[in-house]
Amino acid sequence: MGILVENVSKHFGSFQAVSQVNLEIKTGSLVALLGPSGSGKSTLLRLIAGLEPPDIGKIWITGKDATYQSVQDRQIGFVFQHYALFKHLTIRDNIGFGMDIRKSPKARTRKRVEELLDLVQLSGLGDRYPSQLSGGQRQRVALARALAVEPQVLLLDEPFGALDAKVRKELRDWLRRLHHEVNVTTVFVTHDQEEAMEVADEIVVMNKGRVEQVGTPAQIYDSPATAFVMSFIGPVNVLSSTAGIFARQTLESASPQIYLRPHDVLIQTEPEASFAPAKINRIVYLGWEIQIELLVDDKEILTAYLDRDRFKLLNVQVDQRVYVKPRQARAFPVELPV
Repeated sequence: MGILVENVSKHFGSFQAVSQVNLEIKTGSLVALLGPSGSGKSTLLRLIAGLEPPDIGKIWITGKDATYQSVQDRQIGFVFQHYALFKHLTIRDNIGFGMDIRKSPKARTRKRVEELLDLVQLSGLGDRYPSQLSGGQRQRVALARALAVEPQVLLLDEPFGALDAKVRKELRDWLRRLHHEVNVTTVFVTHDQEEAMEVADEIVVMNKGRVEQVGTPAQIYDSPATAFVMSFIGPVNVLSSTAGIFARQTLESASPQIYLRPHDVLIQTEPEASFAPAKINRIVYLGWEIQIELLVDDKEILTAYLDRDRFKLLNVQVDQRVYVKPRQARAFPVELPV
């Protein structure tokens, strides 16, 4: 067992940041806490780290009750969004700082720091200062510093949020490879769905302080447990259940809304009994795929994605009348207020 969270709740004044969360994170796994701002993901991370005490519930780390343990006793490495490096220390001294505090033998510290500089691909830069590195390099230093003390658990709070898109992409790939090398239980917070899908073994989707669903990226995307999960993870059309496109669909739900992925919209140019008429409002070229905006029933806007081959075969234009059908649509029970 890596991390076990049992019925944990946390209030800040009248605001409930985390509500009755139960969660198990397997040893050696790479897990994303994903959700919008205010969903409770960063608070949950801080509760695991010991930076905040829970109001109720228990937190277990590697089989030991850590609920009231100090941060130092939890053997956790924590990486902040803005690195928190010491400006007056060299990269080498930043990485070895935690070991120096623990009075590790100097020879062992030097050896460990050199190993980590190599691991995070910063060999030869140990004598530089943080101001002499790029944002992506500083984030690697922060990760190396967290790993220097050989933590049982590595926690990262929006680790790539302050970086530009290209550097974020590069560091995602690097973090995935790094995790396979060090094999330490790792939990990272993000509000970026693509980042979570690309990096994590498992995703914990949070909303309003609660866990909505836990699963692999494929499970979260293909089999969403709630309307929130489906609407938050990936593009989706939300249409009235009375829309003509669903006239011949059997959907057992009291929900007035139906959820449909853009790539699950079938389009053809000839009428057919199971297809509903629609008009093309707009065509957007996105490189490897084409986005088509459609008007159904003269009121419902529907977005469809086609690959380039299918688009060329259809040979459609703006204002053209076409016929559409859902390949797979989902309905969810109406969620009552908590």
